[in-house]
Amino acid sequence: MKIQRARMKNNLDLLLIATVILLPLVLSPPHLLRSSLSRGSALSVENDSDKLISPNRVFTCGFILVGTNAYTFSIWFTNSANKTKVWTTNWGHVVNGKGSLLTFQQDGDVVLTDTDGTVVWFTNTASSQANLMKLLDTGNLVVTDPKNKVMWQSFDYPTDTLLPSQPITRNIKLVSSKNNGSIYPGYYSFYFDNDNVLRMLYDGPEISSIYWPNPDFTVWQNGRTIYNSSRHGVLDVFGQFTSSDRFSLEASDKDFGIIRRLTLDSDGHLRLYSLNNSSCTWIVTWIVTITQPITYGHCDVHGLCGKNGLCLHTPSKIICSCPPNFEVSDPSDWSKGCKAKFNISCEPNSITFVQLPNSDFWGYDLNSYFNISLHHCKNHCKNDCTCVAIKYKYGTCYTKVTLFNGKSSPSVQGSIYFKVPKNARMSRVYEPKALNLICNNSEVDDIGSARLYTKKGSKIKWVYFYGFAAALGLIEILFGILGWCFVYKRGINASLAEQGYELMGSQFRKFTFKELRKATQNFKEVIGMGGSGTVYKGKLEDERAIAVKKLEDVIQGEEEFWAEVSIIGRIYHMNLVKLLGFCFDGSHRLLVSEYVENGSLDKHLFIEDASRKVLGWKERFKIALGMARGLAYLHEECLEWVIHCDVKPENILLGSDFEPKIADFGLAKLFKRGAIGSRISHIRGTRGYMAPEWASNLPITAKIDVFSYGIVLMEIVKGKRISDWTMEGEIQSYEDTRLMVCMLNERHEIQESWAGYFVDPNLGTEFDEKQAKAMVKIALSCIEEDRNRRPHMNSIVEFLLAHES
Repeated sequence: MKIQRARMKNNLDLLLIATVILLPLVLSPPHLLRSSLSRGSALSVENDSDKLISPNRVFTCGFILVGTNAYTFSIWFTNSANKTKVWTTNWGHVVNGKGSLLTFQQDGDVVLTDTDGTVVWFTNTASSQANLMKLLDTGNLVVTDPKNKVMWQSFDYPTDTLLPSQPITRNIKLVSSKNNGSIYPGYYSFYFDNDNVLRMLYDGPEISSIYWPNPDFTVWQNGRTIYNSSRHGVLDVFGQFTSSDRFSLEASDKDFGIIRRLTLDSDGHLRLYSLNNSSCTWIVTWIVTITQPITYGHCDVHGLCGKNGLCLHTPSKIICSCPPNFEVSDPSDWSKGCKAKFNISCEPNSITFVQLPNSDFWGYDLNSYFNISLHHCKNHCKNDCTCVAIKYKYGTCYTKVTLFNGKSSPSVQGSIYFKVPKNARMSRVYEPKALNLICNNSEVDDIGSARLYTKKGSKIKWVYFYGFAAALGLIEILFGILGWCFVYKRGINASLAEQGYELMGSQFRKFTFKELRKATQNFKEVIGMGGSGTVYKGKLEDERAIAVKKLEDVIQGEEEFWAEVSIIGRIYHMNLVKLLGFCFDGSHRLLVSEYVENGSLDKHLFIEDASRKVLGWKERFKIALGMARGLAYLHEECLEWVIHCDVKPENILLGSDFEPKIADFGLAKLFKRGAIGSRISHIRGTRGYMAPEWASNLPITAKIDVFSYGIVLMEIVKGKRISDWTMEGEIQSYEDTRLMVCMLNERHEIQESWAGYFVDPNLGTEFDEKQAKAMVKIALSCIEEDRNRRPHMNSIVEFLLAHES
């Protein structure tokens, strides 16, 4: 045994010696690598070896092919699959593939010249002490004097990307590329505005408008401050960005040593990327998806579909469409929008309107009118030749002078009415193309990953290939051994780690069972129990309070469990409990979420202790509306369509301001589908809140959540367990539900004693009768036996908003 160990040690020593000898040959080309350029030196476009490489070899600087015989002088990531550029001189200008030079002149200026000697770009350091240009490990290209003082640096002139330690200030901004991979600047910018707030702006050929943070809200509503004139933001080496206006972001793979970039992409989204060293591809670890106090979606980026264009909301991509009797101006470039196929006369009698439900075009309002009918709103537009359309919702009318930033989504309130000729042959109501959402789709949405591929047709210098083949093979063997040892010792599943980088949720991570046992003091304080498990209160090392749920009956493997949890982890809404992470440790399956201060709704609604404070009417209406918003988001807007399956007061948590947060959404995805046995009821809802289709084994749709919401809504009004009326022994039947609906309808028709039958007597007269009647009306429609007659959650939101005081 000792002899074998000695031989193995000798073999490893020989392997290491060979590696030390051959590694420089493999990693270094035949020419001498350099990271700097001195006075009198030049880099030629025709010499592939004329490059500057940072000492850590992460970044390369030189001429890079961007088209047929067209080059730019750029900085790129050395090991990224397609040489991802982080900086380019004089963005939008290219030089010829013959005769172009970057020259460090004797006067101290660095000049880029084209083949005919035309100056394309220069550092403007002439008549200075500048004597050296070098590429630093940070990716910053600097020109310095003999005392190492920086005379010029690329960090002061970014294109579409910020690197760690590269600041954004009052004089620095990012500008997107025109198209993915394009060398030309696009229409989106990320910058500090004059009010000291970081913003994103669409500056297109025809319009210019700010779209982030949400322009419908104030600076303070968006969580920012204007009282800091420093205008400074920076991404640190751990993956956290902070700025003087209180905006911050954090990578889902927050850690030291990961290669990152913060890029304003051509679609107007700001994304933080991490480089996967094994595949040399980029993975999104953060994206601007949330702008408080409402959800920020793909279609909220302005200008995506151009003038008159309509952006249709989907979870993973942007779909542009033209309104009725419009056609796309340029199918290859949606930023040019749509053009009308008709002419509008100024004569009011020759005009009619086509309705686009749940649609809006942001901004460019000609006039606004309040508390008027739709008929009068249309007349205002008919009598104004400059009006092209109206936006109408809840008695408010906006006449539009032009149509940009169009979007259509079930969450959009009100309708757009286009002005069209009366003789136009088209339906008076136009429905945009269906979105084809899939219920409980378990596929992980790929919006979180940006796969980059090597350009086709890249030439390999075969003269180097055979000389290095043997050495490469040897290095691969060594790295394989070292990689195996690393994985063996650390217990890291590489594929799971890669998937983890794709999570969008801020601070979402994997916990160990030991961590959670310590955080909960060995699972000491129980704060909730349900069919899917027990919930414990805990506190992390950073003093954050958490809720830890021990799941029962979860029998998936780690890969499948991670895939399902990753979907839940990316869902975010102000009325949903935020998931912070999970634990998959041996037989333990736990979910970690934010701790919500005021506990669950049932503890405030069904009061047995007369000394306890009664939940006020204002809070009840707020809870009803917040619940509806949260469910509408799950059903219509989130990354993946999710049905809750267990809506009940115990799963509605109340924040410090009694803003409701729905808990346990997505849990059905964590249990084995098609399981057989008595425990299947744990994920099929709670008796009394379950829709009748459960008993009939009908296909499950979002309407089961609508039914449960109706029961909870009635309980909010009544202050008692209405759900008990629907149960008989251990089962629920159609007859139970039918009798309940009939009984409630009878009570609803007794106007004189209406309040006595339906409103919590503990409230006395302290309630809004109109709101109460509206809530009962919604509840009755939600608990219809025929699910097709139940409303959608977004319609419920609109109805409640119309009754909000």
